[in-house]
Amino acid sequence: MAKKVIKKKKLRLLPFLIFIIVIAIIVFTCLFILDTKVKNIIITGNEVLSDDEIIDLAGLTNYPSFYKTLNLTMKNNISENPLIKNVDINRSFYHVIEINVDEYEILYKREDNGKYVLENKKEITLDEEIPYTIPRLINEIPKNKLDSFIKYFKRIDLSIREKISEINYVPNEFDKDRFLLYMDDGNSVYMTITKFERLNYYNEVLPQLDGRKGILYLDSGNHFQIME
Repeated sequence: MAKKVIKKKKLRLLPFLIFIIVIAIIVFTCLFILDTKVKNIIITGNEVLSDDEIIDLAGLTNYPSFYKTLNLTMKNNISENPLIKNVDINRSFYHVIEINVDEYEILYKREDNGKYVLENKKEITLDEEIPYTIPRLINEIPKNKLDSFIKYFKRIDLSIREKISEINYVPNEFDKDRFLLYMDDGNSVYMTITKFERLNYYNEVLPQLDGRKGILYLDSGNHFQIME
């Protein structure tokens, strides 16, 4: 009886080695791409916060990986700053990150505690200078008047608001919404909350005064009293 010969299968090493090499190349390429750093950062929309502050908030100070740095993480980190109203982040070719921010407007500075009041009523402390002029609030506005004050005060054009140096809440027995505004040109204006928008015509009134200084009454009328 003839012996049965068992043939041993030869291990094909070359295809296996090629497969390993291909996998290694793919893994290395992916790791290389994931580690590609941010090349450029573009910041827009900021007025009070500097570019460096926003970059620091976003976690981009050391130009980290473009692909490992998530938009949601950057947006959440930037939004933690009380000055930030909205954040929009976009990515473009050549590993560029574009960050557009919308800041809450700073309306005035409180004289009593030195804090800045934002349009959403939050009070913050700032070390840096503000790029636009804001008035000082001499005394405190009652809480039940604050919402209305901010609502109507924001209707004054920024160019006019920058002319206001001081705000003083001065109610009387007839008008609990009465304010006295000290202008930086030496004039004073009595206003009631719902008539703040009338101050937008301030520049049109000035030429009629022929350089004279006085008090403009816009609370219960519309007349100007010359100061002696």
